[in-house]
Amino acid sequence: MLLSQVFDFLVRKYFYCFFIILLIILLAELILLILFFVYMDKVNENAKKDLKEGLQLYNTENNEEMHCCGVTDYTDWFPVLGTNVVPDRCCMENSQDCGRNSTDLFEDNKHVLGTAGMCILIMQILGMAFSMTFFQQIHRTETFHNYL
Repeated sequence: MLLSQVFDFLVRKYFYCFFIILLIILLAELILLILFFVYMDKVNENAKKDLKEGLQLYNTENNEEMHCCGVTDYTDWFPVLGTNVVPDRCCMENSQDCGRNSTDLFEDNKHVLGTAGMCILIMQILGMAFSMTFFQQIHRTETFHNYL
């Protein structure tokens, strides 16, 4: 009898804690999502800054694959390779900036990111609903047994 009561207590506590943890994770994700969209300009600005700083390690084949030259334009290569010098693969045909291409890549695929995010959100909400339903069912069963 004592073991059964301990088990019932742990199960109730477990599902209640599971619900609370899922709720906290869901709220944290929503806050991060809101912050991401509020500070998207800062994120883009910092990404371009980091790309410019890492240009020395940058593979110029990326310029050819993405049909672009430099982070903002061809002048990004000047401090790296010397004044008025650009890589051989960086030619007039590759006139777009890679920073804009990476932004376009995000823009083109944001529906995929949104769909994945919605699937995760639905799974979290279902997990919360199932844990709360199970918690309530255990509580009802316990209340029913107390009346007997």
